[in-house]
Parts: sequence; C-alpha cells; structure tokens
Amino acid sequence: MLTLTDNAQKRVREIITQDKSLEGKALRVLVEGGGCSGMSYGFTFDERHEGDTEVPYEGFKVLVDPQSGTYLQGSIVDYVVGDGLHGSGFQIQNPNAKGSCGCGSSFTV
Repeated sequence: MLTLTDNAQKRVREIITQDKSLEGKALRVLVEGGGCSGMSYGFTFDERHEGDTEVPYEGFKVLVDPQSGTYLQGSIVDYVVGDGLHGSGFQIQNPNAKGSCGCGSSFTV
C-alpha cells in the first residue's frame, strides 16, 4: 500500500507522545480533490472506518481509505527537516503522480 520511512515513523511517534489525546488513534493518509495540481495529500489522526486498509508500524497504525488507496499505492511517506526557506514536514513520493506543484502538496494523475 504505502511505506513510511524511519524518519516519518519517528516523527509520528513524537507527535503521539506529545499529545496524549492521540493515543490509540491511527495516522490517516488521504487524497482529496483540490490543490493547484488537482489532488492534494492530507494527514490526520483518526479511528478506523469500514473499508480502510490498516498498515501497522511500531507504536501506531496508518489508515488509508479505499479511494485514497488507489492514488497512494506504492507511495513512500518521508519526514524531512527543512532549513532556510523550506520548512520541515511530511513529503510523499508517489509513483502514480504524473505531475506535481512546486510545494509538493498536490499532484495530478
């Protein structure tokens, strides 16, 4: 389905540790309409819903809904620490994307 790098896994565990209200919730990675290239990525903490694919990691799970799964198949989620003009954040390397915007938060298929 999709893979989180070691850096991304570490950051998710840090976020969960810092916010006790997130304990027991999973990281949902999703694709939704919008963004300058047509589709955009989203991240949220959520409960499992019917039809979700669940990917287990040490200390947390990742959820992907069926529609998002079509776009995210084979993707790699990384957490990059930025410097200068570029901030830190999650980035997705998506083999299904035919193009993306300059900021990398939206894509076309």
